[in-house]
Amino acid sequence: MQRIRLRYTKRGRLRFTSHRDFQRAFERALRRAEVPMAYSAGFTPHPKVSYANAAPTGTGSEAEYLEIALTQHRDPITLRELLNESLPPGLDITDAVEARTSGLADRLTASVWELRLDGVEVADAERAVAAFLAAQTVEVQRRTKNGMRTFDARVAVAQLTAHPQPDRTAVGPCAILRLVVRHVTPAVRPDDVLSGLRAVADLAPPVPAAVTRLAQGLFDEESGTVTDPLALDREAVPAAPPTVVGTASPQLS
Repeated sequence: MQRIRLRYTKRGRLRFTSHRDFQRAFERALRRAEVPMAYSAGFTPHPKVSYANAAPTGTGSEAEYLEIALTQHRDPITLRELLNESLPPGLDITDAVEARTSGLADRLTASVWELRLDGVEVADAERAVAAFLAAQTVEVQRRTKNGMRTFDARVAVAQLTAHPQPDRTAVGPCAILRLVVRHVTPAVRPDDVLSGLRAVADLAPPVPAAVTRLAQGLFDEESGTVTDPLALDREAVPAAPPTVVGTASPQLS
């Protein structure tokens, strides 16, 4: 069995698709591309696809990950091209590698997010960021299936900075927040950080923020960067094919 790890995007209007919607679209693409999928056992077999830490509905992403199991060997680059021909624009496979190591999910320990705040002055965003980072704890509330839950949004935030919009296409003020969040339990999402900014500095964007995940992977505490989770698979030396040990045929005299 061959395992392939894929990085994919959610762009444009497809940021509003749920994770279940993506699962259905991806499994249809697997069938169209005639990918030789391995299936689970039981009365209702399903293709062996492992999804890792999907982004919340309504957020865009440049760095979603999944792993598939195949019954026949396929070239990862060719597989990526075939799947992209079968997926709708916006759901794009941007990287594919053969899995040569274990524990992909364990290497997704932090995410880099970009939050576009239309209608917010950069100076106001900078003051709110400074107040948030200076706080020891920032309690926020989120409704869950078990009711309202209160938790600390500050503890998961490794980095938070405010910047002007680089391309200056916005009409009116626009601030960009760059956010690095550790994956903790309970999970802290970008909207929780926005709730925290509202709590500590009364920062309330007039329109909903446009949120995009730029990267996710291992967080390097020393450099403050989030590393590529597929790098270990690229660097790993492919396993040598097994050798067949047989008995030499006797020489005929």
